[in-house]
Amino acid sequence: MPAYSEHEIIAGCRDQNRAIQEHLYKIYYSLFLKICARYAKDMQDAEQLLNDGFLKIFTNINKFGDQGSFEGWMKRVMVNTCLDYLRSKYLKQEMVMHVHAIPAEQSNLSISNEVFENLEFKELVRVVQSLPAMTRTVFNLFVFEGYNHAEIAAQFNISEKTSQWHVHQARYLLQKKIKKNDSLKVTYETK
Repeated sequence: MPAYSEHEIIAGCRDQNRAIQEHLYKIYYSLFLKICARYAKDMQDAEQLLNDGFLKIFTNINKFGDQGSFEGWMKRVMVNTCLDYLRSKYLKQEMVMHVHAIPAEQSNLSISNEVFENLEFKELVRVVQSLPAMTRTVFNLFVFEGYNHAEIAAQFNISEKTSQWHVHQARYLLQKKIKKNDSLKVTYETK
């Protein structure tokens, strides 16, 4: 496969050159699938989001102003595709959640980066996908995309405190699931 410069890829995509579009798809498939998997409820939905995102990239390539990072622009399109999916009528009902007071046992929880590094990607995706939809989305935006609580609150018409609760709840649930997963491995390995 010939190597194309970023400029050639952008120009080729603007000209709807299928070979260059396929080249771009193959280059970013793995990275963008990981992004989509964090927001989707399963890998089938993640693959659909990936394809929808690439379709948006190819149809809106003329909106990229050749300033800034092309990869950054594409990531933003992918994240927005995922957010549009989560805002859809189908998932809105799943995302409705009543925020309760955080139990005292949850108040000082944290997950170290070391824990995430020890997990295989598929295990991490499975654990993150098991979170409730709204909690998963807020957690992804805060942790992986770098949004602050004010930006998240504006995106979903919730309070900043609710956004903070979702991040805290995600960390709590992830910690429980990871600990449970680790204890299952130890039990299995000792038998």
